[in-house]
Amino acid sequence: MSQSDGELKTPLYDAHVSGGGRMVPFAGYLLPVQYEGVIAEHNAVRTAAGIFDVSHMGEILYEGPDALRNLGYVMSNDLSKMGNGSVKYSLILNENGGVKDDVLVYKYSPEKFLVVVNAANRRKDFEWLASRASGDVSVKDLSDDFALLALQGPKSRDILARLADASDIPEKYYTFIDCATVSGVKCMLSRTGYTGELGYELYAKPEDACTLWRALLDAGRDFGLVPAGLGARDTLRLEAGMPLYGHEMDEGVTPFEAGLGFAVKMSKENFIGKAALEEGGAPKRVRAGLKITGRGIVRENETVRVGDEIVGRATSGTHAPYLKYPIAMASVEASHSAPGTKVVCDVRGREIEAEIVPLPFYITGRS
Repeated sequence: MSQSDGELKTPLYDAHVSGGGRMVPFAGYLLPVQYEGVIAEHNAVRTAAGIFDVSHMGEILYEGPDALRNLGYVMSNDLSKMGNGSVKYSLILNENGGVKDDVLVYKYSPEKFLVVVNAANRRKDFEWLASRASGDVSVKDLSDDFALLALQGPKSRDILARLADASDIPEKYYTFIDCATVSGVKCMLSRTGYTGELGYELYAKPEDACTLWRALLDAGRDFGLVPAGLGARDTLRLEAGMPLYGHEMDEGVTPFEAGLGFAVKMSKENFIGKAALEEGGAPKRVRAGLKITGRGIVRENETVRVGDEIVGRATSGTHAPYLKYPIAMASVEASHSAPGTKVVCDVRGREIEAEIVPLPFYITGRS
C-alpha cells in the first residue's frame, strides 16, 4: 500500500482514478465511493454483477501446532469442526462480551488459518490477538501482502468461468480454493461476500491486482459487470440485513443484542467474553429491521418511539435502491421488537412513521 497526504492508497488506486471513480477517505485509505452512481451500481449487483476493491481489509495469519487452540480462545464461534478449505464467520469479543470485531476465518490446514478483519480495526485486532497468543503458534499481520477484490452478483460465476477452470471456482458458500488461477493470476478464491448475492472474493498479490481487475472487467462486460464503490457496498449490505461494525455492533454491544447469536457457541469450553455473556442473560435490546412507511430517510442515531416512549435508536438507514423504499436497522428494546410493531422515528424535528419487519429486507435466490 502506498501513502498519500496521510491516506493510504490500495494497489488499484490509479485504476479507480482513470476509470472515473470518485475517491474519498475511508478507514485510512482513499477508495472510490462511486463510479456512475450508487443506485446504478447497487442494481447492477442485484441483476448482473459488480466488482469492488476491498484491499483495505486486514489479514492476520495463525500458524503452528497451537493455532486452533489459540483461535478457539479468542473467537466466539466453534472452529474445531472446520474442514480444510472452509470459511467461518466469527466474532472477537472483549471480556465484557462486547464485540471488538466481526471476522472471517479461513482454514488452510489444521495448523494454518487466516483471519480477515475490518480495515478500521486491523491494528487493534492484531495487537489484541497477538498479545493473547500462547504456545507453539505465530500470529502475523499480512495485510500488506494482499490485494482483495470482490466480484458480486448473479452473473459472477459466469464471469469467472471465462477466466478460470471449473476446479478453481469454489462451489459451496463459505468455501475457498487456496491456489486458484484466474486469467493467469495466482490467487486465493473464496465464495464469500457482503452483498447478499452470489459472489466471490479474490485474494491476490498487490502487484497482480490491476491485471486481475482489468481481466475481470473485460470478461464481465458482456454480462453487465460494473466497477462499484463504497456507497453501493453499504446499501447492498443494508438491504441484505448485514450488520456493520461501528453501527450495529461495537464494544458496548453483545452478539445477542446485535442478532449475531448464531456466531456464538456457548457450548465451547471457554472463550474471551463467555462468562460475561452467561451472566448477562437474555438481551434487553435487539437488532431490528424498520420499513419506513412515512416520507423520509431514517439515519444513524435517530430515535425510535412507540407512542411517547423512546424504545431505541437507528443504527443504519438508507433508501433501498432495489426494493425502492426506505429502510433502516435499529437497536430497540426487546419488548417492542415484534414484527408488525408500529413506531415513529424522530428525524431532525420531523416524525416519520415506520414498522418493524423481519431481517433481512432482501433475500436473493442465490444458489
